[in-house]
Amino acid sequence: MAALRAAGGGARVTLFEHNLRVGRKLLVTGSGRCNLTNQGLNAAAYTVAEKGWMNAFLAAFSPADLRQELDALGIPTFATPDGWVYPLSESAQSAVSILEEALLQRQVNLRVAINITGFSHCITVFELQIGPPGQHRTETFDALVVAAGGKAYPELGSRGELFPSLARLGHTVNPLRPALGPIHARLGAYQLLKGLRFDVLAAILKGNRCLGETDGNLIVTEQGFNGPGVMNLSHWVALEEPASLKLRLDFLGQKASLFTGGMANRSRSQQSVQSYMSAFMAPKASDVFIRVAGLDPTLPLRDLTTREVAALTAALQQASFQVTGAGTFKDSQVTVGGVPVAEVDPTTCQSRLVPGLYLVGETLDVAGPCGGYNLHFAFGSGFLAGQHLANSQVTQSKETA
Repeated sequence: MAALRAAGGGARVTLFEHNLRVGRKLLVTGSGRCNLTNQGLNAAAYTVAEKGWMNAFLAAFSPADLRQELDALGIPTFATPDGWVYPLSESAQSAVSILEEALLQRQVNLRVAINITGFSHCITVFELQIGPPGQHRTETFDALVVAAGGKAYPELGSRGELFPSLARLGHTVNPLRPALGPIHARLGAYQLLKGLRFDVLAAILKGNRCLGETDGNLIVTEQGFNGPGVMNLSHWVALEEPASLKLRLDFLGQKASLFTGGMANRSRSQQSVQSYMSAFMAPKASDVFIRVAGLDPTLPLRDLTTREVAALTAALQQASFQVTGAGTFKDSQVTVGGVPVAEVDPTTCQSRLVPGLYLVGETLDVAGPCGGYNLHFAFGSGFLAGQHLANSQVTQSKETA
């Protein structure tokens, strides 16, 4: 996006790509559907040190701005009822192909399968070291956009190898940790739920303090939980000591009011506990929760005591799990850590320390939840950097004339 915007403004742009083709990481987003942005984006949902910085960024580049830019590039979009935005084709492959063609049409010098090992800044130029140590060559440019990502999905090319170069230029680099991945926990009596999916409300707790809450779908795994219902909280496990954390789940989620309403009117019901529970979830899951609550599954609802109702409700809505760890970079979608946002301008993404250096995407210490938040930041930061470069090109042309 930075290359497209800068080249569209008349700048001569070279785009270095580590992989054999651009957009490889984009291909895996949204389970191949390419979840581009979210109409409900807000600064509060992002993990970022300065919410004011994030507000300024979103004011400079909103979801509507991204959709307008993508439409101009030939990628019309649509939004689902919950605000998640996808290409009309619902194909990440289509989006990548269109963006790749646009790069070539704007005469971007696209160089793939290139390994940039580092870079430096000398007076007014940036020197890029290209190739393996001992055999590298140097190329120079008057501006540099670093969009190399963090360490998530290392098999797709993101390994955090350029952060040392940023540190040598004076930038702070916060420790890199995985985010948007699984949460490992001791399942205890709930281990029989392995392989089952639920729409839950989830919270991560440190003592009596709630660090974060979210909702969404999850699957119970051998080691704990995975899926959006917990992925949005996994960065807390990376940032805190896992042994100090507990994961609390409400397995009823949005169905809670229906469940409690039925229980409140149980006095004349001959329906068994097992039958009643089966209205809310699969029989296998029902059996587990009834067992955790210590109830007789054949007992009629009308015979349940207040204490028994409380036990079943607690088993469903207040399940607590000792956290043991989180996923690795290999099974996490994004990275927390990197350069603090305070060190770049929120409306141009230009470094406040090194003129002509732009830091975008996961190079910055910003992480959002599932639902298009991270891709919006990637595209938006690239756009703002490219736009500033394009405007600088116009200014230089006028001065020359």
